[in-house]
Amino acid sequence: MIRALALIAMLSAMPPAAADELSSMLGYLTRSRIDGEALAGASGAIAVNVAAGDLNQQANARAIAIGTHALALTDVRQTRRHDIGSAHDSAIAVIAGDALAGGSGIASINQTSGTGNASFNAVAIALAQQGIREADDDSTLSAAFASAGQQHGFDQGDASAQRRVASVESTALQGFEGVLQLNQVAGVGNDTGNSVSMSIQAGP
Repeated sequence: MIRALALIAMLSAMPPAAADELSSMLGYLTRSRIDGEALAGASGAIAVNVAAGDLNQQANARAIAIGTHALALTDVRQTRRHDIGSAHDSAIAVIAGDALAGGSGIASINQTSGTGNASFNAVAIALAQQGIREADDDSTLSAAFASAGQQHGFDQGDASAQRRVASVESTALQGFEGVLQLNQVAGVGNDTGNSVSMSIQAGP
């Protein structure tokens, strides 16, 4: 209580510009960053979930099947209802440096800064020894049901952020070979998803 009173007194004694700057510094900031040489040169199955904020949902799903009549399925269902959270004042999501540069394989990245967002990546690969299994949108591809945005209650009106930044710097991800999935979100109540389905016939 004493600290709160001291802060109120300090704000009232400051010029308006300085008080606004301090209020901004004390705001709810959500920042996520993948930087440096994170996962540079990595190979194989790479899955990354990075989140800053409240009530965010993230998932990476892979299914690989090999056989005479192979079938691979993924099904992602994300649900959240009637949650109460604080909206952020600033949301920043950045991939920088040499992150994932020179990597290879299957890389699935969910990066979120904000409140009440849902994102997923799904990969289904079937290697059939007899014939080619065609992709079926109703079964083979992944299905996502992400309830964000309208299913949440926030304590700041429509929960809109004052500043939102989502960026990938030019040096990041350079030279990556393979399947690269990226959901990058800065904001409130967004639903994003990536689905990749492959059906391959084995050699004669």
